[in-house]
Amino acid sequence: METTEAIEALGALAQETRLLVFRRLVVAGPEGLPAGEIARLLAVPANTLSTHLAILSRAGLVVSRREGRHVIYAAEMCGIDALIDFLLRDCCGGRAELCGALTNRRPMNDQAA
Repeated sequence: METTEAIEALGALAQETRLLVFRRLVVAGPEGLPAGEIARLLAVPANTLSTHLAILSRAGLVVSRREGRHVIYAAEMCGIDALIDFLLRDCCGGRAELCGALTNRRPMNDQAA
């Protein structure tokens, strides 16, 4: 993940409704949820939710698929994984010992920053 991609992902999650949407989709797992169900669960108007989902999607944190008349959204776990790897690499400068317990729980991704 590049710095600009990380900034976009962090910016997407920095808004309360988008963070709630992302958290709800993580809990839903790979099956995801229809947009209407997300709107209902979070009491968000459909057009507002659509904007939030588009921002999360552009940031690589949400994916969608069509099932009949419904659009199903799911958390893009590869996107959040890449963001976490970026943050660990960036804050630790590639030196795992600087991040201590964080890197003990999660292997550092050796891809170039």
